[in-house]
This record gives sequence, C-alpha cells and structure tokens, in this order.
Amino acid sequence: MKHVILMLLFFMLPLSAGIAAEASDYENPGYHEKPAWFKNSFMDIREDIADAAQAGKRVILYFYQDGCPYCAKLLDVNFAQREIAGNTQKYFDVIAINMWGALEVTDFNGKETTEKDFASGLKVMYTPTLLFLDEQGKVILRLNGYYPPHKFSAVIDYVGQHKEKEISFPDFWKARSPTVASGKLYQSPDWLQPPYALNRRNSGKPLLVFFEQKDCAACDELHEDILARDESRKLLSKFDIALFDMWSKTPLTTPDGKATTAAEWAKALNIQYVPTLVMFDEKGAEVFRSEAYLRTFHVQSVLDYVASGAYRKQANFQRYIQSRAEALEAQGVHIDLMD
Repeated sequence: MKHVILMLLFFMLPLSAGIAAEASDYENPGYHEKPAWFKNSFMDIREDIADAAQAGKRVILYFYQDGCPYCAKLLDVNFAQREIAGNTQKYFDVIAINMWGALEVTDFNGKETTEKDFASGLKVMYTPTLLFLDEQGKVILRLNGYYPPHKFSAVIDYVGQHKEKEISFPDFWKARSPTVASGKLYQSPDWLQPPYALNRRNSGKPLLVFFEQKDCAACDELHEDILARDESRKLLSKFDIALFDMWSKTPLTTPDGKATTAAEWAKALNIQYVPTLVMFDEKGAEVFRSEAYLRTFHVQSVLDYVASGAYRKQANFQRYIQSRAEALEAQGVHIDLMD
C-alpha cells in the first residue's frame, strides 16, 4: 500500500524547485527531464540495492536540484553520449533524489525520512552528487559535483566492472587518462615554498591546498582563466596556499603534524579528481573541499565560503551560494553560472 501511495504522489505532486530556483532568476536553467531509463523507485534504498543486485547491477544515488547547471550538463552532455548512457544502464540502476524534496525515503537503516533530510544526513553539499553503491549498500565512490564525460565514463567503468577490488580509482584514472594538457604545475612565488611545514604557519589565514598533476586540462583552465581573474586573486590573497602534484614524493608535514609525502597525503585524503582544493582552518582542521569541475562563480564561492568564515554560520553550502548570488545581483553584478 505504501508503494501505491508513493507512486500516486510521485505523479501528482508539483516538481520541487529547490532553493536555486525559488528566489532568483539568475541564469536559471530550470527543470531538466531525467532520462526515461532512470529507475522509478519507491525510495526504499535497501530494496533498490537488493533489486539491482538480483539483476547483476549496482545502484547510483543521484542528488540534484532544479536550476542546477551542472546537473543539466550531466543529463544533457554526459548521458547524451551513447557509450556513457549504454554502460550506465548496463551496470547500474540510477535513482534520482531531489536534495530539497519532500518525498518519503526509507534509508540504509530502514528509517523513514524525506529526500531533503536524507541528503542532509549524507552531507550533500554540491549538485550533482552521485553515490555509487555496492551490493551491500557501501559507498564505493562518491562524486561531489560534475565530472566531464571522459572522466565520468571512467567512473562508470571502474565501479560497474568492480575494479575497486583490483585498483584504486586514482590509479585506474592515471592509467586511462589522455594527455591533452600543458604538462606543467602552476606554482607561484607568493605561495608556500619547501620545506612544506604546513603545521607551522603563523599568518592567521586559512590554508588552501591544491592537489593537481602535470597533465591536467582542468588545471590549465582553473589557473589560466578562473584564478587569473581579479576577484579570484583577491580571494586567494586571504589564504596561505600550497600546491602539490598528487603523484609526487615531495616531502611535507601535514597541518596536524604528520611527516609524509604529497602522494601519500593525497591517498590518505582520498583525492580522486584533479584539481582538488582542500581548505583547512587556522588550527589545521579540514573545513571544506572542492573536488569536481566548477566554473568561476562556484570556484569563487568556495573560496569566499571559507575565507569569510561563512562556513561557521551556514553549514549548507548551497544556501550560502544562493545568498551570495542574490547579494551580487542586488549590487548589479550579473551571475553567469557557466562563465
């Protein structure tokens, strides 16, 4: 009976707009239709996992919000590619969950909750966020944000083919990734220099650590375009900054005083995308990170979220973004989310 009621509600309730669409018209792409092959779930996650396992598949939980341009790219660019769509359908059942939605969800432990509270409990900060689950409901890989098609395809193959039993995803991606980039690291003389004693800073600023690699087109775009802009430079000046090749043996001391190498630290932090930005407070505790493809407004918002200390007052990054966008629009600054 519960399933019948939920199905009726699914077709009768209006679509939830989410905060990105409820108060501002700035570059709002609106609602994007999800592929017809996404699973029509009754939102009992344990049941979904069991059904997928019986069919020889795994589950992807796809958290979205209406008006999210990166969700639109995932649906309209990634899933428009025949190979990606075909392999995703072959290996997975995909369940869409509105991070602001009110539909009832039965979570991993059998507890009844709502889409919104389920997302909050899983600390969903970005959309899209995708959780790739194994047959027992364990998260194999988590994508906090948008991955371009070539890397998203690698994730689909990695989890779909159960490669986590053989190799870590960073190593899998390193062996597979094409070399289409400048082949350099973007070190600056204004940033922290060796020896990297990240536990011995006295500037009072938060710490920003870039994990990158030499062959990285997204790193080129980040440094040559997004971080080269005046507003970005102002925000960067509010941090102590260190940049590491995530594969290097560069010695360093972590903010909590551990002697290690860049590669070992990247592995310990589960860095699986480049560039990844990890931010620490003045005491050396990690407070936030960005680990997916973002354009200028969102990169600057990430930096401002930490540099301003806003993360201490507003735990939900999406609500912070909405407030920041509205404030900028009120000042006459037009927000183009994909600029």
